[in-house]
Amino acid sequence: MDVPISSRDFRCLQLACAALSLVAGSIIIGVSLSKAAAAVGGIFIGAAGLGLLILAYPFLKARLNLDHILPAIGSLRIHPHPGPDHTEGRSSSNGNKEGTRSSLSTVSRTLEKLKPGGRGTGDG
Repeated sequence: MDVPISSRDFRCLQLACAALSLVAGSIIIGVSLSKAAAAVGGIFIGAAGLGLLILAYPFLKARLNLDHILPAIGSLRIHPHPGPDHTEGRSSSNGNKEGTRSSLSTVSRTLEKLKPGGRGTGDG
């Protein structure tokens, strides 16, 4: 026996189920004395959140227009090598590598000084 239902009635039914689950989960958590009962209430609240997300998905998809936003985000790339116009950028990246090497050698020298036998050799 098929009963026709409009999309508006279906959305109202979804919202009512999500609201009922949210209320039931809140009541279960509020009156529970054990952790297991509180976990069941959390499951109810999680189901309500999922129901609300499913309910709101078509609205969010239409309003945010994800089909146009996602390709724009996907086309953003980080280019590790600058183009031929940025010759100064290449020299600064080499300087950055040298700076990293010198800081690493400074750290290693400091660690050598902190070793038990290292202080006498570094100072003398």
